[in-house]
Amino acid sequence: MKDKYYLFLDECGDQNLANFDSSFPVFTLCGIILSETQLSVVSQQIESLKKEFWGEKNVILHSRDIRKCQNGFEILFDLEVKQKFYARLNEILDQKIYTIICCTILKEPYIRQYGRLNDVYGQSLSFIMERTVFYLDSLNVSCSLHTIIEKRGKKEDASLLSYYNQLLDKGTYWVKSSRIKKYFQTFEASAKKDNVVGLQIADLIAYPITRYVLDKKSINYAYDIIKDNIYTEKGKLYGMKVFPLDS
Repeated sequence: MKDKYYLFLDECGDQNLANFDSSFPVFTLCGIILSETQLSVVSQQIESLKKEFWGEKNVILHSRDIRKCQNGFEILFDLEVKQKFYARLNEILDQKIYTIICCTILKEPYIRQYGRLNDVYGQSLSFIMERTVFYLDSLNVSCSLHTIIEKRGKKEDASLLSYYNQLLDKGTYWVKSSRIKKYFQTFEASAKKDNVVGLQIADLIAYPITRYVLDKKSINYAYDIIKDNIYTEKGKLYGMKVFPLDS
């Protein structure tokens, strides 16, 4: 019987190549991989965190709202509460209980090389699926993978599903279709209101990774917390792609 694994995907920035904020000219697609057992553990921890600070488990952890102390996170204006909250959250995210595979597109150099018509979400997904195959191969276990993204809109979700199916059918330059199909079993989109813990963790991680890519020299405590969870193989950082700068 195969072990069950999950790949949760969330983004930071937008896919728009025509008009974008020059102060944030990036798009990051962040994936986290957990086994069914690991997901159960971290879900219980996140639920406990929510009950501790809000008294119930239906709060949706959202990176931007947390940073801005808005949409239910106004309690973080209290600096003592904020300190305790971040300490508890960091304890959870600091665990080696999930694996990160992510791709960041630098829009300006990307446009210079490839123009404005390419699908940066699709290209990022291709990289993440490739490296996910490498990672699951390294585990040397029999497993099935279930991919979950956050709903963005019917048209956008249908387009991404189509791209996902193309990758399943045709493979990529580095990974044949048969290797992808060995693991990737299902693909679904969940709404934010569904309160999917894996998607919330991917959201929390995507922003500090993007900030790190934009400025590696600045202080980034959030990135320091999660960086050891980025997929590494034989001393090489396999789980972070910056495109088009990286080879």
